[in-house]
This record gives sequence, C-alpha cells and structure tokens, in this order.
Amino acid sequence: MKTLLIVYHTMTGGTQQMAEAAAAGARAEAPDVDVRLMRAADAGPHDVLAADACIFATPENLAAMSGVMKDFFDRSYYAVLDRVNGRACATLVCAGSDGSNAVRQIERIATGWRMKAVAEPLIVCTHAQTPDEILRMKRIGVGDLRRCEALGAALAAGLSLGVF
Repeated sequence: MKTLLIVYHTMTGGTQQMAEAAAAGARAEAPDVDVRLMRAADAGPHDVLAADACIFATPENLAAMSGVMKDFFDRSYYAVLDRVNGRACATLVCAGSDGSNAVRQIERIATGWRMKAVAEPLIVCTHAQTPDEILRMKRIGVGDLRRCEALGAALAAGLSLGVF
C-alpha cells in the first residue's frame, strides 16, 4: 500500500482546514492509499521516509513558513537527505498576504531532499493584516477547500496508479 503523508502546522485553524481537505480528497479518490495527516510537532524523519509522497502545509508567519514547520524540517532534514530522491511532493500555504516566501522556503528544502514537486503550490490568502485579524480563527472558503481536496486527490491518484 502506498502512503501519502500530509504534515501541517496551524495556530488559527486555516492550515488545518486546508490539510484536512487535502486528506479528504485523497481518501475519496484513492481508498487504496494510506493517507497520514500529522501535525508538524508530531512528525519526524521516520514518517517522511515511510511515505511515498508528501504534502507540506504551513501558515505564513512573518513572511515565512511557521516556526513549528521549520522545526519539523530541521529535525528531519539530515536523516532524510538522499533517501527520498524522486518522491512526489506538494505545498499548501495559508497566507495573510502573499505566501510566496513560505513556498520558496519549502521548495528549497524539498529540492535539497531531491523530491519532485508534482503540483503548483496552493496558496490561500486570507488578507489578514491587523493583529486582531491575524490572530482570529480562520474559516477557509468552500472554493479554496475544493482546490485543496483536488490537490490531495491528484497526489493520491498518482500514487494509486503508480505515476509517483
């Protein structure tokens, strides 16, 4: 059985909604794929090594990936290096502004691991710009959640069909 690992961090719920939508899409599309949804604080190198593909989901914090997501990559990087070459990956970002730097950081790490990005990064912009808006619990719109579902479904289908 192939495994899709979805690693995420959230403080205000937005990224969790996106990751859960990707997991739901993956499970619906390919019941023969084991979809593992894990918080970044609980995930480590053994989880990445056990996966055939990964989705990395993070909020944009101060124009970067979240510190907890960075910690996951810090704890995992060298143990995974040269051991996941060619495996499929994708990125989800819940951003207050543009999310591009968080994407760039994850892409650099995935490139270092020699993983293969198989989808364009999916950025959902909440436009939260004031302290109250930034700290408020997020509610991701149906259209954006469907895009996350489609990304999860595409990765799972690729695993199920042997494309990845």
